[in-house]
Amino acid sequence: MPHSIRVAEAPNGALTYAIPVPPQSLPPVAPRQLLAAWELAREAADRQQWGKPRLLLFPPAEGSPSELAIADRDAGAWAEAIDAAIGLDTMAGLSLCLRLLALVELLGRARWLTALFAVTPSGIDLHPALLGAAAAMPLDAGARFDESGLRRLLSRRLPRAEPAGGGISGLGRTA
Repeated sequence: MPHSIRVAEAPNGALTYAIPVPPQSLPPVAPRQLLAAWELAREAADRQQWGKPRLLLFPPAEGSPSELAIADRDAGAWAEAIDAAIGLDTMAGLSLCLRLLALVELLGRARWLTALFAVTPSGIDLHPALLGAAAAMPLDAGARFDESGLRRLLSRRLPRAEPAGGGISGLGRTA
């Protein structure tokens, strides 16, 4: 039986999602879906479609947060775009949105990932191995990626470093 997510709207427009499973139980997504969501969300942010504040309620678990607020403007725009296209009231849509937000958060703090993405005038280019790992790797209890787990996963997917002057092959425009 599929899990259903209940959604309630407060008088101020804020949305609350009652999610029957913890973030770690959300399904993987296809890398192409993650890439499409990245583009969709980026376009929504460019159009300044900030969206409503959202509160995600997960089942309580010892040592894990049971609430996750999406209140930041940019994160709100990304959530709004995924909600409009797929629906955050579905496990697939919620998983896609949280993986997208977790990837952005990790790119901002994990300096070792700089070789796997490039900021260009037309957007961000993501290495296919990074997209694949983010699509498949489970989220942790805080709806983030475990940095050391991602590093291990990527070390199995990437070719060895080339001699001086070389770089990681395959880094091309994917986002």
